[in-house]
Amino acid sequence: MKLIFAGTPEFAAEALREIFAAGHRVALVLTQPDRPAGRGMSLQASPVKRLALDAGVEVFQPTTLKDEAAQEVLRAVGADVVVVAAYGLILPQAVLDIPRLGCINIHASLLPRWRGAAPIQRAILAGDTESGVCIMRMDAGLDTGPVLRSEVVAISPGETAASLHEKLAGLGGRLVVEALAGLPLPAVPQASAGVTYAAKIDKAEAEIDWRLPADQLERLVRAFNPFPGAFFRQGGSVVKVWRAEVASGNGEPGVVLSADKSGIVVACARGGALRLVALQKAGGKRLPAAQFLAGSALLPGTCLAVAAT
Repeated sequence: MKLIFAGTPEFAAEALREIFAAGHRVALVLTQPDRPAGRGMSLQASPVKRLALDAGVEVFQPTTLKDEAAQEVLRAVGADVVVVAAYGLILPQAVLDIPRLGCINIHASLLPRWRGAAPIQRAILAGDTESGVCIMRMDAGLDTGPVLRSEVVAISPGETAASLHEKLAGLGGRLVVEALAGLPLPAVPQASAGVTYAAKIDKAEAEIDWRLPADQLERLVRAFNPFPGAFFRQGGSVVKVWRAEVASGNGEPGVVLSADKSGIVVACARGGALRLVALQKAGGKRLPAAQFLAGSALLPGTCLAVAAT
């Protein structure tokens, strides 16, 4: 199979590795332009670009696929299919029509649930007990195309966005190789019921609002690990929370009920509490609660800032 691959982050790179391993001819890789990152804010290549260059594959990094010049680059390849995974640019109908067998997308949810940009985080935030991967034939809608392959994955009670991402990335790579081996495949239209949208993550969503129930906040901590990291404010500083547990306790939301080596217990809504187990000061390292408390006085009775509404 001669194909074009379009993707940017590590989720997409995992699929590209599997496609290489399966022996398909990747004639061109599309990925987002290099972005500034790190302390020096120097331009950094995406994981997909680094992998493609290591494999000696040509890389194309347009800022849009809506202009004729970019589309002509794709037409010139003569690809059988375009595989898309977390690419970050919209494919207009003119691009969808280019490959002989169409464009297929690796999507990290059980469509039609969680169409959109952040299905992994939204599934954890919502308390879903399962997720999965769909291989979808793309159309002009937002993740609305019919499904070629799908598989379910359980979301465990302690699942973070990082651990679920790892599961789904591996599954996506396997399923897309299976789909490529069988093209053209029968496609099953998505159900009209049960549609939800996974909006892009806004960093402001990661601020902990102690007026919410503890179980909801525990999911928030897991959903935003590793990005952007759940946080609260203390004395004008930002403290990130990387691990938390629902605990017993009762008090005014935001008040520290206890603080010892087992964690910092903070009162939440509805008579519940959240135990903060792993934390990080701005510019510091992630620390277990016992070490964090050695350098930060969070005494019982301290009132933590309540997130602005």
